Amino acid sequence: MPTRRSPITSALVILLVAGVTLATTVCASAQSARPGPGASLYDDDEGEGTTFRTWAPNALSVSVAGSFNGFNPDTHLLGSEGDGWWSLDVPYVGAGARYKFVIRDGVQELWRRDPWARRLTSSVGDPLVYDKTAFEFQADGFATPAWNETVIYELHVGTFGALSGDPVPAGFDACIENLDHLEMLGVNCVEVMPVNEFAGDVSWGYNLAHPWSVESAYGGPDAFKRFVDACHERGIAVVLDVLYNHWGPSDLDLWRYDGWSENGGGGIFFYNDSVRADTPWGPRPDFGRGEVRTYIRDNALLWLDEFRVDGLRFDATKYIRSVPEAGLALPEGWSLMQWINESIEATQPWKITIAEDWGDESWLSRTVGEGGAGFGSQWDGVFLHPVRNLATTVEDEDRSMFALRESVTKYFNGEATQRVIFTESHDEAANQPRLPEVIWPGNADSWEAKKRSTLAASVVFSSPGIPMIFQGQEFFEDGVWTDSAPMDWDRMETFDGIFKLYKDLVHLRRNLGGATRGLCGNGTNFHHLDDTGKVGAWHRYDRGGVGDDVVVVTHWTNQFRGDYRIGFPRGGTWHCIFNGNATEYDDAFTGGGPTEILAEPVPWDGMDHSAAFELPPYTCLIFSQRIPEDPGSGNDQDGPILVDGARDDLYGPPLFIQDTQTGFGDASLGLIDHANGSELDALAARIEDETLYLHFAGNLESNFNKLDVFIDAIEGEGQGTLRDDNPEVKFGGLNRMGGSGRGGSPGLRFDAGFEADFWIDFTCGGEIGVGFDTFINWSRLATTGGAAVDSGFAGPGGPGAGQAIHASNGIIATIDNRNTAGVTGGDDSDSGSGVDTGIEFAIPLSVLGASGGEIRVTAFINGSAHDFLSNQVLGPIGGGGNLGEPRVVDFGTIPGPQWVGVPIPAPECPGDLDGDGLVDGADFGVLLASWGPCGACPADLDGDGVVSGADIGVMLSRWGGCP
Repeated sequence: MPTRRSPITSALVILLVAGVTLATTVCASAQSARPGPGASLYDDDEGEGTTFRTWAPNALSVSVAGSFNGFNPDTHLLGSEGDGWWSLDVPYVGAGARYKFVIRDGVQELWRRDPWARRLTSSVGDPLVYDKTAFEFQADGFATPAWNETVIYELHVGTFGALSGDPVPAGFDACIENLDHLEMLGVNCVEVMPVNEFAGDVSWGYNLAHPWSVESAYGGPDAFKRFVDACHERGIAVVLDVLYNHWGPSDLDLWRYDGWSENGGGGIFFYNDSVRADTPWGPRPDFGRGEVRTYIRDNALLWLDEFRVDGLRFDATKYIRSVPEAGLALPEGWSLMQWINESIEATQPWKITIAEDWGDESWLSRTVGEGGAGFGSQWDGVFLHPVRNLATTVEDEDRSMFALRESVTKYFNGEATQRVIFTESHDEAANQPRLPEVIWPGNADSWEAKKRSTLAASVVFSSPGIPMIFQGQEFFEDGVWTDSAPMDWDRMETFDGIFKLYKDLVHLRRNLGGATRGLCGNGTNFHHLDDTGKVGAWHRYDRGGVGDDVVVVTHWTNQFRGDYRIGFPRGGTWHCIFNGNATEYDDAFTGGGPTEILAEPVPWDGMDHSAAFELPPYTCLIFSQRIPEDPGSGNDQDGPILVDGARDDLYGPPLFIQDTQTGFGDASLGLIDHANGSELDALAARIEDETLYLHFAGNLESNFNKLDVFIDAIEGEGQGTLRDDNPEVKFGGLNRMGGSGRGGSPGLRFDAGFEADFWIDFTCGGEIGVGFDTFINWSRLATTGGAAVDSGFAGPGGPGAGQAIHASNGIIATIDNRNTAGVTGGDDSDSGSGVDTGIEFAIPLSVLGASGGEIRVTAFINGSAHDFLSNQVLGPIGGGGNLGEPRVVDFGTIPGPQWVGVPIPAPECPGDLDGDGLVDGADFGVLLASWGPCGACPADLDGDGVVSGADIGVMLSRWGGCP
């Protein structure tokens, strides 16, 4: 940007007209040295006011006229900066001032709305100077959910916020009133149809007139920020629908903005040739012109940065990368999408971009480094149309299970989250009636329409991909959706059962009950295809095991089928945790089907076990070997713990809080939780399912700082002093621990009564703002101080919450960037995004060798490159500086125990079948009375589904008093 020129001498005349003060400069034409296009408020040592800047390369002069100068086009002339840019600082102009740019090209005088205006009075009104920093967000602790655990709800602001009889459009504030409905449904992401200023007040939003402005009829930019903040307060992410394939066509001041055009085209913002200029919906921006590319890229970042949305859905990307009607590729459009996605990945990699392309093009969601466009996901037409066809086909015999298999098992680049799957979006709902009406025209309330539409929805929620529903689908909307009529909220009462069906599917898909982790996983095995009987079944899994493996069975005829056999990945009892024919979902549903089944060692469908059971008509059944916990609001502290980078509240209150200010890290230490000083703030822990779960809160800076955790799990074993005499233990950054090679220094000494027998090292390293990897080392520490009993390395894991690292011995670790410690960044840090604010571990008790009593845990932050310990220790350590090299640290000299005890729950006594505290002859009688197959009965002590001699052996091994 050129430096400020000497201003032309001016006279400032203050006029008082009708009670309004007008500051009028007779002549001013010095360009501004301050940055930013559009109208940017400033308040600095030179004064306060507004900088006006615009791009008009074919103008001879540009001025700004507004409420501050009586809309006089000759008062404030912008200075030319070169390269077509014009600017001027206008003192004393504040937020809310109305203005327009006046562009003269020697022939015309064009009054133009600011292309960068955030706020307009209307699509044909005036821009308003907007203070983008005035709004204060409240939901600072919100973290975007992991995309494999996300369920999207697409909504239209103008109709979602309106109640029956209300005028349309509703605004953002009205939508906030209905967000509790979404929280009750359980969705954790909304995809909002376009909110840019469009022509008129009632619209889908795809006829945008002003790309940088928020629709005035919806409430403008601050109202949109309130909506985003309210969503985040409820744990709901926001994905915004954006349009870069076309703009307009009406109320479009960008059209021939500075007066120039050729071939009848749109001027500087658009292509001007006959082949590339038009799309079916409006003129196409010129993706090859540098200023337009920057305009679009900066617009994408605007929503993510200033408005804090969590992702962008790009409309009709095929028309960005090509001119389909002409068979012409637009490489400049492809590179523009790459640039946008690279920019987002470099600064906010946890946010997502979604392409609507319909080209079945895997390159869209490959990384830019691989030559792809870099999108995180894309709408999948290969899923949408076949699954809708399965539901709408009239004759059962015409439904294809081969089409079902292709739809369920489709992946882009081997990643489940690279596709968004659905049976209804705004397009399907508006261009034809809703799915129930399409299934049976004129009889949408029929049993068939209810059964087949909800069966299709069940496929959405149980297939790999990010599931999405469109507003009203959850309470059985059946008419054509229109932007001029509010949602029919009365249907919530009429179809409350259908709402519960969708709610149950959402909860299962998100694994809120801890029984369906496989639905969040990447694994799918479509193992049963019966095109004659119209049955399709598939196995979903993440890592496998109880609570992970899920079997989905779908039946596509209108008849009950009895004694139908399906393969299962493991033997034992499987619970039917979802039955789409349950009477609670609709009075017309007849129930039937199993509540639980026993998978026997009968090979079937390529699996070692199978079970035969009844299939209700047009029904999806979902099976797990764990019964889901009731997730309640999703914030219960009694649910199952998942090492997933989320739901930290399940650990319960912290066992210990460490409030000592860091004495470690960079020089800026003004705040306890400063991003430049790694902190260890608290430990929350639970033991359940024979697993020790640890959640450390604080901040671990992504500069290869380390969290070292030592565990005393076995009484009388382990080491009270750590030295370099452990030759097989590679302590990583824990160097200089003493021993013969360190001048005989004593080594790292723990408190009396704490003898470490297990060690875990968690490392976070990478470039702040770019991304980082995480690693864990682990080792069992021998009592003698000799070689480790066992040790290992696991890593790296990917960045972001929910990217778990799995060690070979079953230890799981993950980072959790939910901003537990309130990190905001600092003078020498990019932001809190470069810091891990929580670390979770799951450690099997069998790995630790723990059996009873309590497990003692200590931990500290260690500087990888500094070879000394910070004062961030899990214990009541006092303030002060760093503790020094490990070889000289003695925790025994610090008052109080520098460790936390986690009690091991008393073991259950399964053999005590009559509950009298003894395993004796009375219990043996109960066992004999249950002899034979019994499902999940208490007498099945070995869990194989049959009470047999093996269970007698288990009972005899526990004979006597219970522990």
